[in-house]
Amino acid sequence: MMNITKEINYYTYETAFGKVTVASDGKNIIYVKSERNCEMSKFKTATNKPDKLTDMAAGQLAEYFAGKRRVFELPLDPQGTKFQKSVWTALQKIPYGETRSYKQIAQAIKNHKACRAVGMANNKNPIWIIIPCHRVIGADGSLTGYGGGLEMKERLLKHESNTKN
Repeated sequence: MMNITKEINYYTYETAFGKVTVASDGKNIIYVKSERNCEMSKFKTATNKPDKLTDMAAGQLAEYFAGKRRVFELPLDPQGTKFQKSVWTALQKIPYGETRSYKQIAQAIKNHKACRAVGMANNKNPIWIIIPCHRVIGADGSLTGYGGGLEMKERLLKHESNTKN
């Protein structure tokens, strides 16, 4: 659970994929969630107003949803354990329009038996889409658990597949 005590700003933006809440600590994006998964109550101090970084993130998300952006260029500071951060770093290396299995991510972080732990780290990812946990699938190619729902995961993967070229 995040208990950020420093002042943060957040704002909810309307996107082609529904409402998305973006939060920043003034230096980094620390939180991006869809309306379905938004839990701003995790933050002790939060002001509902956009700032330069939340607007920048929203603009890059709009470009992503329009098929015009494949790589995000934002300062990120996801809050989590050392292990979770290693998983989230590995997720950011999955190319746009491609997928990896939980096992492949475990191998990428040099913890070959951590497939389930990788799944749990995916579940705790605080920065939706920008840290692309939707690109992680089962070893057999099946779509498995996703905080935004399997329908949204399928929609995001299809979006990337359709705009890859």
